Amino acid sequence: MRSSLLVILISLLIAGCTTPVIATVVSDSTIIAQEPAATRVDEQPAITEELPQPTKAPVEQSSALDMPIANTATWTLIAGDFRRPVLVTHAGDERVFVVEQEGLIWILQDGQRLAEPFIDIRQRVNDRSSEQGLLGLAFHPDYSDNGLFYLNYTASEGETRISRFSASPDPNRADVESESILLTIAQPYRNHNGGSIVFGPDGYLYIGTGDGGSGGDPLGNGQRLDTLLGKILRLDVDAASSYAIPPDNPILQGGGLPEIWAYGLRNPWRIAFDLKTGDLYIADVGQNQWEEVNHQPANSPGGENYGWNLREGAHPYAGGGADWIDPVVEYDHSLGCSVTGGEVVRDPRLLDWSGVYLYGDYCKGHIWGLLKVDQGWLSQLLFETSYSLSSFGQDAIGRIYLADHGGGIYRLDPTP
Repeated sequence: MRSSLLVILISLLIAGCTTPVIATVVSDSTIIAQEPAATRVDEQPAITEELPQPTKAPVEQSSALDMPIANTATWTLIAGDFRRPVLVTHAGDERVFVVEQEGLIWILQDGQRLAEPFIDIRQRVNDRSSEQGLLGLAFHPDYSDNGLFYLNYTASEGETRISRFSASPDPNRADVESESILLTIAQPYRNHNGGSIVFGPDGYLYIGTGDGGSGGDPLGNGQRLDTLLGKILRLDVDAASSYAIPPDNPILQGGGLPEIWAYGLRNPWRIAFDLKTGDLYIADVGQNQWEEVNHQPANSPGGENYGWNLREGAHPYAGGGADWIDPVVEYDHSLGCSVTGGEVVRDPRLLDWSGVYLYGDYCKGHIWGLLKVDQGWLSQLLFETSYSLSSFGQDAIGRIYLADHGGGIYRLDPTP
């Protein structure tokens, strides 16, 4: 195993209150995430109301000073009345795009939702299950010139579809008939669809896929290299055909599918790159007990095995194997039931927050900060909210947003 278990005590500052909570920091390369479903298809974990007592950890007292004080920032309601929003992102300009799970994408401009949606593909989207629907949106890095964007959605037969679309002559409306399907992935069950789709700093498209569903990964997809399920994929979408395989993808000479960049994932619900360092954060939803976040440094050659279903977080599950990477932080189901991956703060208005990765729990509404410090990783509870946290996002100037699955879009602003 590449890393040892490290348990960190966190004294949490929440608007002047001190509420103890345990986070377990387990390596320098991974984080756990949970699917944003109100009802899990494969299990109903019990959630206790009392938080566990903290365990002392070998972290210098001064390390806590590296984490911002929570009451220096606040979540401001920007817009409400959305139907199951699952993503907030941007196209490189002042607009903010909000994705609704049923198949609509809306534009917020100057805090106001435009009257007509950017695109409506509800007739193509299957959102009958809580983990199906329109789940991902990524604008091409050269969107201002080529007008191309990419969607990740569940199609009519339950399959995952990665498609390219084009903008129309109206910059606030897409050409719904421009769809070009790049990749279709059959889904054996209705849950664990993943859904993340983001461009990396290298210009390649990264896609997070779940293990195919049910419970416990009965088909073993997380560890198999002959399936695209339970993976992070990496594609060159600037090729003449639908896509090409980047020449430095780790599996090119046989032994697995060449699209695979990393594997051993259960249901990565939100992956994100740090805009400054290029590091990749992967939140992976747990099974019965552990939620995790994984970290992949910018200089990684790919090929990491994050352990599922041999491991759940840093703990044995199905057993066997040894060449996996443990998460950098995990939490158990006394603190929540479904991790939602977030973003690294690079907002110039929040300099004290710079470098902090925000992640949360769908069920409890907790929002933690994760920060790499000299001694390893520090995780601290920063906000207790009533939101059903379905996603975090950024705008073009680095401001952080969150989507409440109940309908609200909030932005992290300096406290007045």
